[in-house]
Amino acid sequence: MATEITALPKLYIGIDIHKKSWSVHIRSDISDHKSFTVPADPAVVYGYVERNFPGYEIALAYEAGCCGFSAARYFMQIGWDVTVVNPADVPTSNKQSYQKTDKLDCRNLSRQLSLGELKAIQYNHMGACGVHKMSSHT
Repeated sequence: MATEITALPKLYIGIDIHKKSWSVHIRSDISDHKSFTVPADPAVVYGYVERNFPGYEIALAYEAGCCGFSAARYFMQIGWDVTVVNPADVPTSNKQSYQKTDKLDCRNLSRQLSLGELKAIQYNHMGACGVHKMSSHT
């Protein structure tokens, strides 16, 4: 009897985005993978994921900020589920209120995404010329 795949494994990626570098945390549906820093280029994150997790369903979250939505557009175009959140709406622990680092922030985003605790903001995901708006996730 052949084994049948009924669900794809899933990755949850949290990114703390800055102008020159991004802190990234990756967790699967069963465990944390790793945290690392990459240049501010979505193609670098995509390349890492494609090399190490082929065939996974990808969900990604990052906080809206000064760097805009070009990363979200890139990841959406390659078929990833993208959630851009208001930083004030990300649930945090008491410890995170006095110990804040990029590594902890991206790890928390990844965790909250896997738990379904993040609410996306609305933004124009088609670019400056587009008219379609992304609706909020619940």
